[in-house]
Amino acid sequence: ELKGVLVDIPEIVELVGNASAKQVLDIDKQDGAEKVKYALRSVFTQLMSASKEMATKSIAKLKSRLHVESQLRCLTEKEQLVLHLEKQYPGDIGVISAFFFNYVKLNPGEALYLGANEPHAYLSGECIECMATSDNVVRAGLTPKHRDIQTLCSMLTYKQGYPDILKGFPLSPYITRYLPPFEEFEVDCCILPKGASTVFPAIPGPSIFLVFLGKGTFGIGSREDIVTEGDVLFAPSNTEITITTSSELQLYRAGVNSRFFHTAL
Repeated sequence: ELKGVLVDIPEIVELVGNASAKQVLDIDKQDGAEKVKYALRSVFTQLMSASKEMATKSIAKLKSRLHVESQLRCLTEKEQLVLHLEKQYPGDIGVISAFFFNYVKLNPGEALYLGANEPHAYLSGECIECMATSDNVVRAGLTPKHRDIQTLCSMLTYKQGYPDILKGFPLSPYITRYLPPFEEFEVDCCILPKGASTVFPAIPGPSIFLVFLGKGTFGIGSREDIVTEGDVLFAPSNTEITITTSSELQLYRAGVNSRFFHTAL
């Protein structure tokens, strides 16, 4: 797919140079993983390291070309995305780097997970994000904040392929669990209609609850608390939680991945 990008988007080749582009174009199926990773890292580093002046000029050329071609053909979904991003972040290198990424659209109830050192950007819509403890959030594009290009390009995995979409599995009629393939955490989504109630069973580890929408009652033993949109609550381990609603209620629970406890046994 990236070979097609380098053939179809001459503005990228202008930024990365013919030598880096050729490294990718010359990759074949017999090449080992390290050679492929080196080529991808080389071309991406060249792109992200382009000067602000070069990036602005190339993005302007790309924008002009796509507007002309849109009169003659239907633009690809990725091309339409790039034009949309350019309106939000004119001259930002993240605009043109979108051609190097998967473009993922999630439907309500779907989730995806990202391993460590995988670049990503949230573009539109609402979602909740659960992240393992980290002191290493590195920005590089689609942001007015400080960018650390060198650190970013050296730390990425350069894995290829489309991310797995998690559909979750039901714990009860109202609770869906999303179980990523690592031990740090799992996420439950609870959507209760008005007047309904449900129970979160006791689990070995602590939990954090986020009330995303609505209002209801959060019960632990004989204690009950009124909760409303935006509230965050902590539940200790081995504690059963009862939730009742006075309106439609949507909340999320994050806790240690249950795989961790199974492994520890």
